[in-house]
This record gives sequence, C-alpha cells and structure tokens, in this order.
Amino acid sequence: MEGTELTMSTGIIKKVAGPLVIAEGMRNANMFDVVRVSSQRLIGEIIEMHGDRASIQVYEETSGLGPGEPVESTGLPLSVELGPGLIGSIYDGIQRPLDDIMKVSGNNLQRGVEVPSLKRDKKWKFQPVAKEGDRVETGDVLGTVQETEIVRQKIMVPHKLRGTIKSIQAGFFTVTDTVAVIATEEGDVKVSLMQKWPVRVGRPYKRKLSPEMPLVTGQRVIDTLFPIAKGGVAAVPGPFGSGKTVVQHQLAKWAEADIVVYIGCGERGNEMTDVLNEFPELIDPKTGHSLMKRTVLIANTSDMPVAAREASIYTGITIAEYFRDMGFSVALMGDSTSRWAEALREMSGRLEEMPGEEGYPAYLGSRLAQFYERAGRVITLGSADTEGALSVIGAVSPPGGDISEPVSQATLRIVKVFWGLDADLAYKRHFPAINWLKSYSLYLDTMAAWFNQTVAPDWMECRHSLMRILQEEAELDEIVKLVGMDALSPPDRIKLEAARSIREDFLHQDAFHEVDTYTPLAKQHRMMQLVLAYYQKAMQALEKGATVDGLVKMPVRERLGRFKYVPAQDMEKEYALLMEQLDIDMGNEVSKGADF
Repeated sequence: MEGTELTMSTGIIKKVAGPLVIAEGMRNANMFDVVRVSSQRLIGEIIEMHGDRASIQVYEETSGLGPGEPVESTGLPLSVELGPGLIGSIYDGIQRPLDDIMKVSGNNLQRGVEVPSLKRDKKWKFQPVAKEGDRVETGDVLGTVQETEIVRQKIMVPHKLRGTIKSIQAGFFTVTDTVAVIATEEGDVKVSLMQKWPVRVGRPYKRKLSPEMPLVTGQRVIDTLFPIAKGGVAAVPGPFGSGKTVVQHQLAKWAEADIVVYIGCGERGNEMTDVLNEFPELIDPKTGHSLMKRTVLIANTSDMPVAAREASIYTGITIAEYFRDMGFSVALMGDSTSRWAEALREMSGRLEEMPGEEGYPAYLGSRLAQFYERAGRVITLGSADTEGALSVIGAVSPPGGDISEPVSQATLRIVKVFWGLDADLAYKRHFPAINWLKSYSLYLDTMAAWFNQTVAPDWMECRHSLMRILQEEAELDEIVKLVGMDALSPPDRIKLEAARSIREDFLHQDAFHEVDTYTPLAKQHRMMQLVLAYYQKAMQALEKGATVDGLVKMPVRERLGRFKYVPAQDMEKEYALLMEQLDIDMGNEVSKGADF
C-alpha cells in the first residue's frame, strides 16, 4: 500500500469485540477502505460507517488491542495483485503468500506481517505482442509471460485505459517495472506486468454466453447424469464424511479447465495439507506436468482469523476472473461456503444486526448470489472477441447433513446443479456418494444437443434409460422391503439386477484407481450401452423362456463389472468382445430354459 499516505484518515480505537474494532475520527474514510489497526499495523476493512465512527473487520487476531490505539485508513479498497507469480502460489485469505510469511515469521503466523503478494525481486521474461503506434483498449493483449511450463500469462491493458502505445520493450522485468507506455487523452500512462483489482467488484466483460457445453470432469455420475456447464455453478452439499472434499479434489484434478483456483475456506488444516501434499505430486494427464503448475491455492483454515475467511472467497474469485479475462477456462472450488457464511454470521452478530433465520444475517442470500453470479462463459473485453469461462463449484457443509438449513437453501436458489451427497451411500462405501434420486442439473436441456452431436447420437437416450431404471428400482425397493424378493415378477427382478449393475459398475467410481479415477466421455457412453444391452437382452431372453436365476448368474456379468478398469485405448476391442459374449451367454440361457 505504498504511496497512499496522501488520502489517509486517522482515527482512534473506541471498542474491540473479537474481530470487530470500532474507531472514531474516520470521517474522511470510505466504506470498504483497507485500514491499518494499532501500532502493530493489523490489516482490516471498513464494513460500516456511522458519522465519523467506522466499524472495522480485522483480518488478524485482535487479542491485546485496546481503546485509544491509532487506526489509519489507506484510502484504497481491499485489492489483490494480479500478474505473473500467481500460479503455484499458496495464499492466505487476503492474498498474503504463506511461503514468504514463513520466511519472515517462522511456522506460526505473526500479526501485522507486511509481505507483497507477488514477489518483487523475481524477473519475468516479457514478450511483446503489440508494437509501438498500435491503438489499444482495455483487455487488449500487450505481450505474454511464460509463467509455468503450462501457463502463458497474457499482460493486458488495465481497466479504463485506451490510447496509443508510445513505447513497449521486450526483456526481463520485475512485476513493478514499466514494460509499456500508453499515450491517452489525459497524458502518458505507464503499464507494468502487475495490476490491482478490488476484490468485491466483479471484473467486467463484453457479454455472457449461454451454457450449452459441459465442463467435462471424467466423473461418470456427474458427466452422464448431472453435468455442469462450462461457466456453470454447482453446489455439493453433504454431511460430514460423505466425501465433499474428495469430490472437490477430483474435480480440481480432472475437470477440463486450464487453471484451477482452490479455496480452502475455514476447512480443517489436515484437509488443506492433503491438497498441498497431493497437488505438486499429481501429474496432469493433459500436459504431463505437475498439477500445481496450473493451480492457485488459497488456504484459510479453521484456526485462522474468522474475518479473513470472509475475504478469502472474494480473493479467490477475483484471481479466477483475471485468468478468465485472458481466455482461459477456469474452475474455482470453494470448500466450503458454509464456513464463509458462519464468518458472516459471526461478524453480523458482533455488529448487533438483526439476525435472520438461524442467526445468519438477512443479506446471506444476496451475498451468496453476488459470489455465484461472477461465474459464467463470457466474451472478454478487448478488440479480439476472446472466450473465457469461469465455473464455480461450492461445497456446503450443513450441520447434521440437513439441507433445509439457510445456507443450503440460499445456495440451491442460485445454482443450477445440485450434487446431493448422501451419508447412507457413504456408509455403504459407494463413492462418489451423490444420490441419483435427489440430485439434478438444470443445464441438461441446453447441453443435450452438444452431447448428441459430439459424443454419440444416442447419448441422451441412454442417459434417460439409466435414470428410468434407477427410479423404478426405488419404487420396487419399497415392495421388496414389504413382501420380499420372491413376490416380484421375473421382469421386475431383472430390472433390479440391471439397476444394481448401474449402481455398482457404472455409478461407483474409485478415485484412487489409476484407470477408474477418470473416464473419458466415449468410454462413459460404451459403459452405458453395455449395462443397457444386458438389460434389454435379458428381457428378450426371459420372453424366450430363460430363467431369472440363470440370467442373474451369467459369467459375463463379472466381465461387465470390470469394464471400468479397462484403459481407454483397449476399450473398443473389449466392448466388441463383451457384446459378442453377451449374445452367446444369452443364447445358452434361452436353450437351457427350453430344456426344462
């Protein structure tokens, strides 16, 4: 925050209530200004103004603060630094790099540490794309910096800037060095590799596009039954132990995104440690490099100051928007938004606001909507119509798994995909524990054409058949519980068997198996066809006199179950063999039945 002393407004502390500090004498300060609290220079943000009295949420531990200490306003809103050096970084909730803080203060976070978000000493190789004399506007690309082996960061013209390039040079620069000078109507403006952006303001774009193509994740239950669109929003609510974090990790690893921003918001320290240990070692299948080479991590664990948790969500989405503006497809994982809502609730209680449902503030729904609204597939600013996408997947941790609570309900009103995790499925060791009867995707209709054209013409038809069998199984289950399996007719018993096959062979997916962890769409289609082929051929064989027991115990069924472990390159060969074997086994069962 150097060079901002001119606009400073200084006040004194009147009251300290946990992360809330009330200061007087702040008449010249504005809402959402960043302030430095006390002689320890703790970072805070003004969240309420009454005359000259400012309510400040402090992003660091406030123990030991007392009335009478100074408060200085910087005159700037809470902003993030955007430029080379973001990828592969691990930040706290207000974009302080945790590795640099560790060098300064050791393993425990010290208060009032001032460390720049982007390293000031590192030099980056800047390659100009534009040249002197070019007319440029906001969002146009001036040049590129190869940040990691995978990510080439574009250096764009900052917001509200248009004019003619006066000078631009190639070479090695730090993030604060001038790389270009743009002549505008107001005079010459120097442009560096870094720009700042206030976190609570969404970055602008030209227009939003309709969500008609999926974000392919390689997770069968998601891609086939409840797909998320590129630029879509999804919620993953579920009780403890139902696998929310593993679903988030799987999507971070495998979703078709160029950049991943992972926000650990109020999560347990050990879960964030898993991410920090796993991601550098995981090899990205598309590039062959470490997954960390395209990831930004924001770690705000449950033992960190609660107010910084509230900021972490905005910090993450602003960084994600910056990469979206370059034309990347970005996936943002928010794990978990419930913890963020709890931080809002705590601050609201401290401010003595009128509580809403379950003590959450009345503005919970609108804050959630503001956050999720920043997702989307867009045409970015600039003279070239570049397409970028930002998909947001938010985990929700309702207490006791009860999704009727306010955070889950407010989220479901906004998002279009609901992957409802189920504790019963998790206890049965069925993962991902996404309940196929409760979950939904409202993007299906708009994406049906894409699936049918790109993957297979009968994709949607196969999907509907799977869902129909699963729904009918739920109805038959009730009868079985009442009167037992023997009361069912042979076609119904076959239907139950087909449903079991869908559940165990198709929907169940092992996140830790090298082949099964990711299934391409073509293989998902073949798996659907195999399961449905068994069902249809068994129904025909029944009519021709085959017995139910014989059809259930067919040797080929075991091979059908193992098809998910077949590598993608051998898939077509194995598929043809299985279809052939199915016909042979069905024929044998029919002839056995005829012998009786």
